[in-house]
Amino acid sequence: MTRTSAPVDAPATGAWEGLVTTALLGTDRRTPPGTGPGPDAPVALLDAAAVETVRRRAGLRPARAAERPQPAPKDPRPPLPQAAARRLAILLADRPGGSGGGRRGAAPDLTELLPQWLAAANARGFAPPPQLLPALLDAARGRTDLRPAALEFGGPRALWLARLNPDWRFALRSTPGGGAALPHLDDDAGIRQLWQEGLFAERVALLSALRSRDPAAARELLATTWATERAEDRLMFLDSLRAGLGPDDEPFLEQALADRSRNVRATAAELLSALPGSALAARMAVRAEACVAIDHMQPTRATTATAAPSTTGAATGPTMATPTITVEAPHECDPGMERDGVVAKAPAGRGERSWWFGQLVEAAPLGTWSRRLGGRTPREIVALPVTDDWQGELHAAWCRAAVRQRDAEWSRALLGEPSAPEAGGPGAVSLAERAKLLGTLGAAERAEWVAGFISTHGLSEAFQLLGVCAVPWAPPLGRAVVDALNIARDAGSYPWSFSGVMGLAERCLDPSEAGRLDALLAVPDEPENASPGAGGYWAEAFQRLVTTLRLRAAMTEELNTP
Repeated sequence: MTRTSAPVDAPATGAWEGLVTTALLGTDRRTPPGTGPGPDAPVALLDAAAVETVRRRAGLRPARAAERPQPAPKDPRPPLPQAAARRLAILLADRPGGSGGGRRGAAPDLTELLPQWLAAANARGFAPPPQLLPALLDAARGRTDLRPAALEFGGPRALWLARLNPDWRFALRSTPGGGAALPHLDDDAGIRQLWQEGLFAERVALLSALRSRDPAAARELLATTWATERAEDRLMFLDSLRAGLGPDDEPFLEQALADRSRNVRATAAELLSALPGSALAARMAVRAEACVAIDHMQPTRATTATAAPSTTGAATGPTMATPTITVEAPHECDPGMERDGVVAKAPAGRGERSWWFGQLVEAAPLGTWSRRLGGRTPREIVALPVTDDWQGELHAAWCRAAVRQRDAEWSRALLGEPSAPEAGGPGAVSLAERAKLLGTLGAAERAEWVAGFISTHGLSEAFQLLGVCAVPWAPPLGRAVVDALNIARDAGSYPWSFSGVMGLAERCLDPSEAGRLDALLAVPDEPENASPGAGGYWAEAFQRLVTTLRLRAAMTEELNTP
């Protein structure tokens, strides 16, 4: 039986949006144009949507003649090797979410390989095939994590296309300068004109580009208009000084400490505290030193074994003093502290004195403490007991200071040994803190520490730590991850709880490790009390891992082919 409905009138502007709204509200609350309430309303809505879809696909509506777009700019980079171009087309054709959830199967997840492929192609300086640019922009539109690498790879032609399609406007916003060409960094007049007349995104891009080449020139350019900028713009511009931050920036940042915006003042204070030789760092050191001291009067009783037998078997030795750190937190937050970036109001549930104390210690140069605490090394200082339950607050502040000041020696002391029972050292209060501390170490040392952590504690807490390790993982780290996965498989552990680590391994494990994994592809014997179906899942997951590693190796070879 054929159902007919009333003819659909020509749509007004925004007709598609109106139909979508009607569908969301329901035809019982809002009917399509030209249709009354009743059982025919849903059919009329679908008919109207079908007609409007055809109209939308038919092409552009008539409009006034406009100038033809300028030809696409040339891309001077060498073209991709043919095999690599075919691989890119395959990666872009894959779409996430096709499996509908559940088990992933043994096939590689191509969408997770695209970021790595783009990074490798950018490192080699290739230009994309023009016919793949629309698919590349569509992929970047749906995934913000892809945008920086995709737009770098897309180059000038991707921006040219983005100006012609409203769906790709994100490329103009995401690209420094909003897609506009920046003046040459030797063109003083062009730089001044863009700084005075450009859009905010263009000015941020100009300042960042100039800062990377000539930090002093960028700072001087910012100073010319600083007093007339909006507070939110001053904050963004000030943040650009993080790149190339040095002692020459101190006078400008000291002036920013008197800014009328609290956020600007806080950012200026943070940048100054990252310069251990700054006047602000010295002021913070004086304040922090007044709060922390060594007390030698905490007595302990030492025992020494006697040479001759006795009824007690030991003799009590003399009383000894154990050095102990004492803390006296500030009793007020004076105007000088506030000017130097200390936030006076504590967050909910936090004591004011501990809040002020943590900020002072965090901003003080870490070199302060060896001088203040008897010439001890960071490791010796961290090992000292702290009175009155102040240890957590003090060590957490030292953690933040080590990260801010990029101090590897203090980071090592606060991390402790990866095999320590508490698995994070005395100062790492969370996995996030440990990950930040690891970020101050070199790539090889970072990988070695995380490998030791996994060997001792397994993978249950290692996911966040793995995220800060360089890719591909160093051999010791890769072996530790594979061994831990194998142990979990043999123990009949619940396999889906390791899916995140397995996904990381697919992207980060060195492809040369594929050969070592062949022995893990068989379905293992499931021990008693194992999760039902765990053996099959583990075999499937390892098969996917091996296939992905070999695919990554092929991708690299294709990009290296002349």
